[in-house]
Amino acid sequence: MTSGTLLEVRGATMRFGGVTAVDTVDLTLREVELRCLIGPNGAGKSTFFKMLTGQLVPSSGTIQFRGKDITGSNPHEIARLGVGIKTQVPNVFNGLSVRENVFIGAARRKSIKHARQIVSETLSRLQLDSIADRIVGQLAHGQRQWVEIATVLAQEPDLILLDEPAAGMNHAEVLRTAELIREINRTQALVVVEHDMQFIRMIASTVTVFNQGRVLMEDDVGHVLADQRVRDVYLGKQAA
Repeated sequence: MTSGTLLEVRGATMRFGGVTAVDTVDLTLREVELRCLIGPNGAGKSTFFKMLTGQLVPSSGTIQFRGKDITGSNPHEIARLGVGIKTQVPNVFNGLSVRENVFIGAARRKSIKHARQIVSETLSRLQLDSIADRIVGQLAHGQRQWVEIATVLAQEPDLILLDEPAAGMNHAEVLRTAELIREINRTQALVVVEHDMQFIRMIASTVTVFNQGRVLMEDDVGHVLADQRVRDVYLGKQAA
């Protein structure tokens, strides 16, 4: 791995029987980089995401994080190395408050004293102070998503993986989520799997486009959205 490289994927392939869902994909992510993965349904992006998080073991290829081979490692081992994971469905404790949820995240990797400090800093940074003592199960969908993002951030990972963070949100929630991601990206690298192109426009710099299990193209967001191949396979009228 070259200096400044955080995540390096080489030849990642995932086969399910006779079906190749991900086909020899390469991806390099730098420190504090934000990368969006897009593509039509069935393009392989969600399968690739699961390979990064340890939910699936690649059929072939390698995944390295900070030069350490994590190919086939389980999600707990990958998290311990400094990778935070937020799946599409909120994974929060509905019966606990926002503050308690974030504390559980912080305490996974820090002492109790340090965890309390991290909770305070995280709630302030993501502007969740006003709902800190609310019960999570009583919050709106978007707020619950933000609580989980805060819980992941409180673990102080070097890389955060987000699977469709804007799914099911209204316009105001999408705008707020974009703000949160830009704020987090000041100090952490992120890989965001998303299909909402308006959201991609708000947050992305570099975009990797998946199609039929392979990388169709990888470029800055402007070039990607203007590319006719991308429009043909994925964007259609959304790019107009």
